[in-house]
Amino acid sequence: MTARGTRSGTPAAADTDDDLYVEEALALVREPRDPREHGPDAAAAPGAHGHGGHSAHRHRATPWPQARETAARAARAVTRSGARRAPVPVPLADALGLTLAAPLDALTDLPSFDTSAMDGWAVAGPGPWDVREEGVLAGHAQPEPLTDGEAVRIATGARIPADTTAVLRSEHGRLDVQGRLHPTREVVHGQDIRPRGQECRSGDQLLPVGTLVTPPVLGLAAAAGYDTVTVVPRPRAEVLILGDELLTEGLPHDGLIRDALGPMLPPWLRALGAEVTAVRRLGDDAKALRKAITSSTADLVVTTGGTASGPVDHIHPTLERIGAELLVDGVRVRPGHPMLLARTKENQHLVGLPGNPLAAVSGLLTLAEPLLRTLAAHPAPEPYTVPLAEAAHGHPYDTRLIPVVLRGDTAVPLHYNGPAMLRGIAAADALAVVAPGGAQQGAETELLDLPWATAGIGVCFT
Repeated sequence: MTARGTRSGTPAAADTDDDLYVEEALALVREPRDPREHGPDAAAAPGAHGHGGHSAHRHRATPWPQARETAARAARAVTRSGARRAPVPVPLADALGLTLAAPLDALTDLPSFDTSAMDGWAVAGPGPWDVREEGVLAGHAQPEPLTDGEAVRIATGARIPADTTAVLRSEHGRLDVQGRLHPTREVVHGQDIRPRGQECRSGDQLLPVGTLVTPPVLGLAAAAGYDTVTVVPRPRAEVLILGDELLTEGLPHDGLIRDALGPMLPPWLRALGAEVTAVRRLGDDAKALRKAITSSTADLVVTTGGTASGPVDHIHPTLERIGAELLVDGVRVRPGHPMLLARTKENQHLVGLPGNPLAAVSGLLTLAEPLLRTLAAHPAPEPYTVPLAEAAHGHPYDTRLIPVVLRGDTAVPLHYNGPAMLRGIAAADALAVVAPGGAQQGAETELLDLPWATAGIGVCFT
């Protein structure tokens, strides 16, 4: 990712583990630690999708930077176990955005034979030269050798005839009335010839483990003779939409509202590198929720709403019944503080998002993004800061995530940034990470890029 503004912070030291199957790749995958602790313990918030109700208990909400590191650490534990995360061969057409789990070694010399670097003539000896009638084109068999004083028309990429001295570019030669070729500038031995093995020899390592597969990587792999590459598999995610009050079409009516998260979350998860295996609408049904979680084979289950303690907020009771381990139960961030992260199986996690749309986005970027990124063996983006064009109000104790647009070298906070609003984030380039107490105009503020607002691989939604 090409970061804008001033970069700050350094990645945390890598954990070591002998059985890490892509150790070199995952050594890159570290979320920068931030030791800041702010504010008192926070109580659980009311239900986010309209059910209301306050928490029946107080719990220790996790500071925002620590919550992100906890999610990354949970994923690292899965990668160490190796279950369902073994490297897989993937056709080049399906490998974009994945991470190499094996080195990319050249299967052939590149180029595999001496080739012409330009359109022109292959010439032998000093000029002028007699020109053969039939030229040499790319993709044809080895042409006949040249003799001194002889030239032949040649195309870029064509095989060089044996005993060729140089390639004379089309613009650097002229033909006289007898059809003989004369150079218009000095000819240097070997000019405009790409010799066999100039780029690499068979067996050379072209790219190491941990390389992100970008379009140029696909091109290089193909040129080097690959039909498939060995990669870290794409993490699988399943989305469970909760709430009886949600409509899938039409205008809101009679206390019912349109579901904004069902259309938004699957493509966002794909932009974060996940394969979305299912999107299910369960309503406020505890039995259906339990069955959906326990029967899921996804690496990550994402739920929407029901993370507080209202009468139909079923996430906490269900997680307790199935013996899940709560890793994060509330985060000191606004919006979205009732979010949670749980280990539901040895190699499966659940991210519980609040039901309010912008609060859900906060949970997605706080917990789901570092977990998915680490499972995919992608490196953590280096933090960077940009000065604020105007002051940003903060929460007294919690981190606040505010949609911003980038204008020149500054970030402009957007309005319509309440927990239930999407108008701000829909126009945003990034989210500003505003520390407790707020930030003054001109203050250097960390930004979280949105996948489609960068030039990176995350722009792929399919």
